[in-house]
Amino acid sequence: MTTYLSHKKAHFDYEILETYEAGLVLLGHEVKSIRASRGKLEGGFVIVRGSEAFLVGVNINPYQPSNHLKKHDAERPRKLLLKKKELLEIEKQTETAGLTAIPLKLYNSGRNIKLQLAVVKGKKKHDKRESIKARDTKRDIERILKTQ
Repeated sequence: MTTYLSHKKAHFDYEILETYEAGLVLLGHEVKSIRASRGKLEGGFVIVRGSEAFLVGVNINPYQPSNHLKKHDAERPRKLLLKKKELLEIEKQTETAGLTAIPLKLYNSGRNIKLQLAVVKGKKKHDKRESIKARDTKRDIERILKTQ
């Protein structure tokens, strides 16, 4: 399994409640671009309309910038392929105040490109400080144990 793109600050900025795996409806040049790791997941989110889910705000740059399609929209909404049960769960959870669904990473599963998405709750500033403090103490403990 190769990870092509990931949302590096997701674990720091959000409290992850539940994760899901979804397929993506992509065009051919978008697949090539993702396999070349040309894109950005930061700022993206998932919306549910009717009985379909869409990935919005994710930037997938053109595969060949000098020879790209004239109508290429890097941030177009992309349809997600989910099971009906998962779709209903995500819709129910995102209707709750303070919860949203964001993309965590794009990776391959065999020949297919999959998206790992999570239902998250935003962290407050003091929660982020606690995360930094816990990370620093863990690093100090590992450093002390390594020298002994």
